[in-house]
Amino acid sequence: MANGWTLARQWIEFAGFRVVAAIAAAIPLETASGLSGWFWRQIAPHLRRHRRALESLAIAYPEKSLAERERIAVEMWENLGRTFAEFFHLKRITAENRLTLQAPERFEAIAKGGPFIVCGLHMGNWELLSQPALRLGIPLAGVYQALTNPLVDKWLLKQRAPLYPGGLFDKSPSTARALLRLARDGGSPAFLADLRAGNGAIAPFFGRPAKSNPFPALIARTLGRPLFAARVLRKAGVRFEMRIEPVDVPVSDDRDADVRAATANIQARLEEFVREAPEQWMWTHRRWD
Repeated sequence: MANGWTLARQWIEFAGFRVVAAIAAAIPLETASGLSGWFWRQIAPHLRRHRRALESLAIAYPEKSLAERERIAVEMWENLGRTFAEFFHLKRITAENRLTLQAPERFEAIAKGGPFIVCGLHMGNWELLSQPALRLGIPLAGVYQALTNPLVDKWLLKQRAPLYPGGLFDKSPSTARALLRLARDGGSPAFLADLRAGNGAIAPFFGRPAKSNPFPALIARTLGRPLFAARVLRKAGVRFEMRIEPVDVPVSDDRDADVRAATANIQARLEEFVREAPEQWMWTHRRWD
């Protein structure tokens, strides 16, 4: 149970967050996105996580110069700053059709094909990943990482809940069972599959072994569901483009081997997306051991 100082700190943090949120929401969309991107671009390169981003870029792009990796990292911070401010304008972004679909007929075919599994990544503005499903009447279920401040976490969860009418589940041991049950009942779970999974399957990512979440592949292989990978790419003028691609799920007498292969196929698709626009992917998390 939190002590008095911890509770006070949480309320102070929450109050500060709500002030920033109110200011961001009150400013016009393009202005809020641009200012937040500029601010993060100026401040974040001086923080500790910038070093981690450069280390990750050195692993992924050893052929690039330090100056080029620095440029990618700085532009990454701008993208993250823009994504932060745009969160408070999601209703306007969707109402103004600022998200276009690459090969829209593919999305329509997927919707008509029944339940599926989809994996996204922290690229562009990933908060928009559920929008095509909402347009097509598909109640996606999502997974989120709970924040350390429960007040901020509760507020953000309330904002995100309408984006995932199939339910939002925090990362916990019980979530895997809940999502498998949901998928068995005809639901369509969505995952952000680009983060390191401590006990995950080893899959190549930028030519290096990376512990990756095998659960999306496990559900797809166990239930015979189609598996897809998707990304949102930032374009000029606070506009975005979404692309979705199928992921092959082998079926053999060895289910575990099939899951490992499908997990590797997911990561290959995600790497393909990152290589499209490396400055739009979040390099700050530890992807490799």
